[in-house]
Amino acid sequence: MSARGAVDEVTQAVRASGLLAGDDALLVMLSGGRDSVCLLDVAVALRGSQAVGALHVNYGLREGADADERHCRALCEQLSVALDVERVRRENDAGGNLQAWAREVRYAAAHALARPRGGLIATGHTASDQLETILYRLAASPGRRALLGMPACEHGVVRPLLALTRAQTAAYCQGRGLSWREDESNDDPRYARTRVRNALVPALRAVHPAAEANVLRTAALLREEARVLDELVEDELRGRAMISIARLRELPPALARLLVVHLAERAAGTYVPQAGARVGELLELGERGGRAELHLGGLVSGVVQGGMLEFVRIEPHNRAEA
Repeated sequence: MSARGAVDEVTQAVRASGLLAGDDALLVMLSGGRDSVCLLDVAVALRGSQAVGALHVNYGLREGADADERHCRALCEQLSVALDVERVRRENDAGGNLQAWAREVRYAAAHALARPRGGLIATGHTASDQLETILYRLAASPGRRALLGMPACEHGVVRPLLALTRAQTAAYCQGRGLSWREDESNDDPRYARTRVRNALVPALRAVHPAAEANVLRTAALLREEARVLDELVEDELRGRAMISIARLRELPPALARLLVVHLAERAAGTYVPQAGARVGELLELGERGGRAELHLGGLVSGVVQGGMLEFVRIEPHNRAEA
């Protein structure tokens, strides 16, 4: 494919997604890698530089972090895009997952910038990222959400490149004469996602040449079916934030699981993947009478009282007591 053809292919796919349509201010999360560079350039082409801003987070974790920042500054100057840079540092003895921490930091920074402006946040996630996300979640956590992947639009975040691969975003950048930065940590086998990318994905291709496309198509079908299931849950609850134990016991096990997960996540304000596996315990609590409480992990607890089940959020400072 010619350079012009590669550029047109990506531009048309992003336009067809409809995710960049409208007049909302747009904040592009810009790492300096090929995908985010491609996204920023396409966004400017479709929306104009005045309607687009960018955010770069410099974590200071790699030797090339400052060079990444300089690259993003130069690109934004070239495209006449306003750039916000967030510099953060992590304590050397900080525990927890490094990549999860970085993700929380950049999304918090993006929402802090976009929310006052009433705008959208755009990320450069591609079909390649989608595949890796599905495979990683399938291995790491049970439940149907693992197979749904990342939605194209949720909570003010849009992912206009989900129908495109990394190869296509690289071809776009090359066609436009745009350079990008490579993050060497993307090849670090200490990270689970790297092992998925470099070992599991090639193994799937060896099983069937259309493995990647088949996984992504399956996820798309499941997302459509998930919307039907969500409607069943909403119809059952009718806006209520609780359900009777008697009714929960009557329901098919699959629908009971969906209801419990929905209510738990509504209370927690985040994912509670373990909630669906605790339905039996919650029903047992209901048989005891009186008030009973079951901590589900994370930030939520199930409370049974007067024959009704509801979920309450546990504030972070109380988590140690849970």
